[in-house]
Amino acid sequence: MIDINFIRNNVDLVKEAIKNKHMNVDIDRLLILDKDIRAIMVITEELRKNRNDLSKSMGQAKTQCERDEIIKKVQVLKIELAQKEEKQGILKAELDSIMLSVPSIPETDVPIGKTEDDNKELRIVGTKPNFDFIPKDHLEIMKDLDWLETERAAKYAGSRSYMLKGQAMLLEMALCRYSIDFLNKRGYVPHSVPVMVKEPAMQGTGYFPIGRDQAYYIEADGLYLVGTSEVSLAAAYMGEMLDLSNPIKMAGHSTCFRREAGAAGKDTRGLYRVHQFQKVEQLVICKEEDADKLQLEILKNVEDMLIELGLSFRVALACTGELGIGQTRKYEVETWMPSRNAYCETHSCSKMGTFQARRLNIKYKENGIIKYAVTLNNTAIATPRFLIPLIECYQKQDGTVEIPKVLKKYI
Repeated sequence: MIDINFIRNNVDLVKEAIKNKHMNVDIDRLLILDKDIRAIMVITEELRKNRNDLSKSMGQAKTQCERDEIIKKVQVLKIELAQKEEKQGILKAELDSIMLSVPSIPETDVPIGKTEDDNKELRIVGTKPNFDFIPKDHLEIMKDLDWLETERAAKYAGSRSYMLKGQAMLLEMALCRYSIDFLNKRGYVPHSVPVMVKEPAMQGTGYFPIGRDQAYYIEADGLYLVGTSEVSLAAAYMGEMLDLSNPIKMAGHSTCFRREAGAAGKDTRGLYRVHQFQKVEQLVICKEEDADKLQLEILKNVEDMLIELGLSFRVALACTGELGIGQTRKYEVETWMPSRNAYCETHSCSKMGTFQARRLNIKYKENGIIKYAVTLNNTAIATPRFLIPLIECYQKQDGTVEIPKVLKKYI
């Protein structure tokens, strides 16, 4: 969430951010509401003062007639005050709704653009595999090895459902454990988190109201299934005053759920876009002055893992149109997938500024001044999507799959 004072003083900058992020937010209406609410607040404060003054004068009334007159005036003020408060509540609800849709301001180094084609390539690391045979895609490999069930899973769970079998299931667990161990050694505390959360957690992290259609809802309990452990990790510190002399570094592991609404027919072959997956997520809570350095740190964690895994990848700085509502800067890490003949997104490294901390009311004190914290997040491993480059790049001519050296102690 953006500070309303910032919006008042930087209207053009906020409108430019909305335009560059290709969002639709009526800032002019927001400012009218803000002005009207502040005007009503002045009136209601005056009405309360008059009511209180009249109530105090009751004791000074000398006759019943004077007391009755005071009571009548107090009743009139009460009715007028109630009307003003009701009007203020209606306006405040509309203002709050718009405020929840106002995006954060992109960093100055973020390229302006609309789609991933406008992202700025920073580097390509590693060498693509060079096959001396006709390679298969991950779906063919896994089905030939009896590692995957899609038709049977779809019978009882619907489209884009799958079952990993045998070595594939163990490989998924190995990747998650490898990434947890890797991050743990670098000071990121492992967390196993709830995957069912209340609405304030989803709203506080910026996944609501935009993105509500992507979440699975358990109506009987009023709970939502998370699409990333980022939600649980950040919401855990809701309403707290933190000591951030050392940043809070976490590695969260969870099952994740996304409806993928609006993605019908897009990337539906195989395991690229599914409704349920496993993910290890990095999340950092820090001071503003530490944020840029730590964003590069969580990015480097992923790059170092991919290098150890022997996979070629591309790092790009996402353009404004590719940023979510709360992201101020995002690096995308794309791993080479032979079947798609392209580098495809497997990791997303985001700086959220104070956007989530304002919504979740996460603060810290520095030199006697209370400030909002900054949050950062980045995927460590998301599977089964990450199985695609791993299996396709490590396939052998006989149809088997070689295991990267760093995973061999896990499988």
